[in-house]
Amino acid sequence: MTRRAAEVRLDALLRTACDVIVERGLANTRTADVAQAAGVSQALVFYHFATKDRLLAEAFAYAVEQDLTRLDAVMRSSAPPLTKLRRLVRLYTPAGRPTSWAMWIDGWAESLRTPELEKTSRRLDLRWRQDLAAVIADGVANHTFECADPAGAAWRISAVMDGLAVQLAVHSRVISRRQFTEWVRLVTARELGLDPAQLD
Repeated sequence: MTRRAAEVRLDALLRTACDVIVERGLANTRTADVAQAAGVSQALVFYHFATKDRLLAEAFAYAVEQDLTRLDAVMRSSAPPLTKLRRLVRLYTPAGRPTSWAMWIDGWAESLRTPELEKTSRRLDLRWRQDLAAVIADGVANHTFECADPAGAAWRISAVMDGLAVQLAVHSRVISRRQFTEWVRLVTARELGLDPAQLD
C-alpha cells in the first residue's frame, strides 16, 4: 500500500468511525462496528489504531479538526464583523449539523473520565470562544457592536448556545429550531447592542 493510499484509507476510517460514534455513542462503539461499516477487516482497523481507545480518541480529534477547518474559513475571510458573526452562529447551530452535536455531547460526557478527550474537546471549545471574542472585538473597533467585554460576551453567548443546542439535540420536542434561532439572536443582540433582525 502506498503512503497516499494509506492516508486516504485512514481518512475514510476516521470518517466512518465518526459516523458510527454518532449512531452508537463513544462508550458503545466497538472496533468491529467501525470495520464492518467501513467494509474492511478488524485487523486493518488495529493496524491503524492499536487499541479501541486510540481509535475513539483519533476519531474525536478528526471531528474536531473538521470543525476547526470550517471555523478557520470564516475567520480568514475578508467579511465584515457582522457577517462573520452571522456565519459563526450558523456554524455553531445544531440545525445545520445535528450529527456533529451528538458527538460533542457524547464527547463532553466522556471527557469527565478520559483526559485525552477532555484535552481535545477543550481545544475546540476554547478556539470557538477566542474566535468569537476576536470577531466581537473587531466589531467594537469599527463601531458595529457595543460591548465593553468581548471575551465575557463570547463566553455568555456560547454558554447559551451550548445549553440550547443540548436541549435541541437531545430533546427534539422540548424546543424547536425556530425557538433556538430566535433566542440565540436575542441573546447575541443584547450582548452586542444590536437589533436581533440584524442577525438574520
